Parts: sequence; C-alpha cells; structure tokens
Amino acid sequence: MARCDEGYLCEVCGEPVEEITDSDLYLRYVIGQISIDELTNSPERHICCNPVQAQFIVDESFEAVAIDGAFDKRQLDPDQSKSQQELITRGWRRLQQVAKLGISIADYPLDKLRAQ
Repeated sequence: MARCDEGYLCEVCGEPVEEITDSDLYLRYVIGQISIDELTNSPERHICCNPVQAQFIVDESFEAVAIDGAFDKRQLDPDQSKSQQELITRGWRRLQQVAKLGISIADYPLDKLRAQ
C-alpha cells in the first residue's frame, strides 16, 4: 500500500497522525529543520511522540512535556534552551494556524524562514 493510501503513521507509536496540528514532521518543516522536498521522505511522528522537541513547546493550549536525562531542556545552556523554546513554541502556534488558513504549503514556515 502506498504511503498516501495508508496515511502518515507515527514511527514511534504506529498510530496514524490524523491532524497536521499533531504532526512533528510539519512542525519541523514550519521551524526550518527540514525542507519542503523532505516532507514526503521523512519519518512522521506525533508531536508528543518526540518528547525531546515537544518539551520546548510552552503554551497553555499544549500539555507540557518533561523529560529526564541528557536531553532535558533544564540541563542545556539556558540561552540555548530559551532560544529553542521560543522557536518551537512559535512554530507550534504557526502549525495550529495553518490548519485553518487554507494557504499553500510553501507559506507554512515562520515568516523569518520564508524570507530566507
């Protein structure tokens, strides 16, 4: 079965990622971690199935994620952690918006990234 026929399955939990607002793949695209060309070939996950990244989303509409160990944001350089938190939170908020805007996929990334 083709990927488009089966939907996007989370490589972590195996369940479908049914909404773009829950997509780690599209979050990574919105914040510039992957290019538009990589969307069809990159693995998909639910945002919460990637806790290393999800821990940086700080919004009252998002259930906070905390992890322990070497990748815990509290163990990182405070400036780096703050920068990641700002970027990923902005990206998550943008992802929530694009689902409702009816815009081209090329316009999904954050404004600063689209200008580059």
